[in-house]
Amino acid sequence: MAPTTAHITCHGLTFGRPDGTPLFDGLDLALGPGRTGLIGVNGSGKSTLLRLIAGELTPAAGTVRAAGDIGYLPQNLTLDTSRPVDEVLGIEGTRAALHAIESGDADPEHFAMVGDDWDIEERTRAVLDDLGLHDVGLDRTVGEISGGQSVLLRLAALLLRRPAVLLLDEPTNNLDLRARQRLYAAVDAWRGVLVVVSHDRELLERVDEIADLRDGEVVRFGGTLSAYEAAVAVEQEAAERMVRAAEADVRRQQRERVEAHEKLARRAAAGRRSARSGSLPKILVGGRERQAQQTAGRTRALHEDRLAGARERLKEAESAVRDDAEIRVELPATEVPARRRVLTLADLVPRHGARADLQVLGPERIALTGGNGSGKTTLLRTITGELDPLSGEARVHVPLRYLPQRLDVLDDELSVYENVRRLAPRVPGQRIRAQLARFLFRAGRADQVAGTLSGGERFRASLAALLLAEPAPQLLLLDEPTNNLDLASVRRLTAALDAYRGALLVASHDLPFLREIGITRRLRAEGEELMEGEPL
Repeated sequence: MAPTTAHITCHGLTFGRPDGTPLFDGLDLALGPGRTGLIGVNGSGKSTLLRLIAGELTPAAGTVRAAGDIGYLPQNLTLDTSRPVDEVLGIEGTRAALHAIESGDADPEHFAMVGDDWDIEERTRAVLDDLGLHDVGLDRTVGEISGGQSVLLRLAALLLRRPAVLLLDEPTNNLDLRARQRLYAAVDAWRGVLVVVSHDRELLERVDEIADLRDGEVVRFGGTLSAYEAAVAVEQEAAERMVRAAEADVRRQQRERVEAHEKLARRAAAGRRSARSGSLPKILVGGRERQAQQTAGRTRALHEDRLAGARERLKEAESAVRDDAEIRVELPATEVPARRRVLTLADLVPRHGARADLQVLGPERIALTGGNGSGKTTLLRTITGELDPLSGEARVHVPLRYLPQRLDVLDDELSVYENVRRLAPRVPGQRIRAQLARFLFRAGRADQVAGTLSGGERFRASLAALLLAEPAPQLLLLDEPTNNLDLASVRRLTAALDAYRGALLVASHDLPFLREIGITRRLRAEGEELMEGEPL
């Protein structure tokens, strides 16, 4: 296993967004052995920080050092489908040399290639079996396995390398429940430096510390996500009490300033009346006027200073209260009557996966579950008409919108605004920009080119395009919608879908999310038939 002396050090790290906006400005961070969960809102720079540590990006200033070699599993994993499994695992040369020796070829280069790895196939098989890849042969190609299996395959390659530092970016995306359990076990067993970016709550309950990336700085907390959230809740409750107290102080100082001004005004008026009456000598009246003016000046300055101090204390108190920007999803008001036909699958046999015979009526909320490679995505794409079935048919009776798992609905060459405008040509531009602001694409961010977006930003842009497209959807098909969202945005999306009155068909491995959006029916893709599943 990786040496316990491994560590990561970032000193004075500076890096900016493609549009020039600073992301990190002199960041200092040191991580030693143990499991660190790196969290933060979408766009805070979590994936960028991992890429800087991994050496895929070069900082504008500062240094990044790691003691020991680094293994990095990116969020958006793309593998050439023609590549053999052993090549992805990095053992193809050793295997070829070993097989040559076994066949009688005594070339010294073969022995040099094998080195001490005479058990490479057995060791590789053990790693694959631990990750549940029992049926993945070393001579198969990537195109023959599912997306979730390809993620585990890349993790297996890293585990075989035994790096000192392991960086994982949203590793449970696209993994079914069994595959997630195997990844959890691998994380539990890790003894080197592990940094994992994730919104998977169960995974974040297995780390030794939480590192919250916020406004270009990292706040660290020794403990799991739930312990960190509890500590933050206590801290925020105290901060909000301080704000309320500071607001009350500002109001009191404002009231006292007004009362003091009114008192001074009454005294000045009384002085003027005395002067006009002639009851006092002029020299005494003049002295009193000068004294009153000096007193008034001191009183005004005193109350202005007190009010300024109260406002400054309010500003400091407010700065301690978190104001995380969250997407504000407003789904179209497309209520579907209870008995209206929404979707009919008539003896449908997709190109891959289970046969489906299904009737969806009214605003049903259906969860589509099943293991990696069971054909969930294929079924959704067949319903949308992207793929032709082998037999049978899919009839959609209402306006439909589909948010794919790979978020490939955007044109990477166009801006976020242009992508939405392309799908909603008749919607006024100001309305599009107003809606994009609800998805946190405010001002110039709406003009950011789609190809430069982070995973979470890309999801928000894709969801905005889906909701603003014409006509408004009465049936939403969602394929792993929580994969690229931060925890706050998952909560917001959950609330929006909970309020949606149309029909939902959601493929997801995220059971807490499915429970919270009020799923009424569960279908499981297993074997040759799409089966009714157990309640969530």
